Amino acid sequence: MSNDAGRLEGKVCVVTGGGSGIGRAVCLLFAQEGAAVVAADVNAESAERTAEAILSQDGRGTAMEVDVSQAESVRRMVESTVEELGRIDVLVNNAGFGFAATVVETEEADWDRLMSVNLKGVYLGCKYTVPVMIRQGGGSIVNTASAAGLVGVPDRAAYCASKGGVIAMTRAMALDHVGDGIRVNCIAPGSVESPYFDDIFARAEDPAALRRQMESRHPIGRLGAPAEIAQGILYLASDDSSFVTGSALSVDGGMTAH
Repeated sequence: MSNDAGRLEGKVCVVTGGGSGIGRAVCLLFAQEGAAVVAADVNAESAERTAEAILSQDGRGTAMEVDVSQAESVRRMVESTVEELGRIDVLVNNAGFGFAATVVETEEADWDRLMSVNLKGVYLGCKYTVPVMIRQGGGSIVNTASAAGLVGVPDRAAYCASKGGVIAMTRAMALDHVGDGIRVNCIAPGSVESPYFDDIFARAEDPAALRRQMESRHPIGRLGAPAEIAQGILYLASDDSSFVTGSALSVDGGMTAH
């Protein structure tokens, strides 16, 4: 794997949700930039495929199975990374999902499940990683929020609430840990081509019409690509953004410009 730029040379980076979509793109890009990457995912096979893709291009990658909604699982992920690689320089809290429903239509169990991954998962990742970063003198945390955390999206009440929470928590953590040399930021993507949306389109009565509707949310006229979001995350993770903390970086094809 070529490493011309090396913006993460020598750094250890943990990416949750690293088995597919944005997370996989982040893992591959980080490895290209010189990082030792831990692809963590609830789907162990997906994480392994990401790690294998990194290794096949002469990068440094390893896979870990993690359920970000479970404290013990996250704690093991952090401890195993430190044991194997010595430190954690970058944490990307990317694992998440969504579903279509208004507040009235949302079942309590579905609300709790979504919040346990999208919001609690970020909290747990930071809870166990921040002390590691404090001991080593600093680090960078990037949380995956969404344009849906900045503007309302119909039929996505729980998802909007969870991502708005990620943005608010990001800002609070940035203030709490700026003195520890830890920068905390989040990325706010628009709708992105991914297995998640592929499944939504496949189950729709009119997949083409649904795709056109989703594309129309973005003034740029299309969905984003995982690699485009990964570039924004790389910026926030690397020293290129050394004066940036508490930020929500929109990479959304103009969705929040309305």
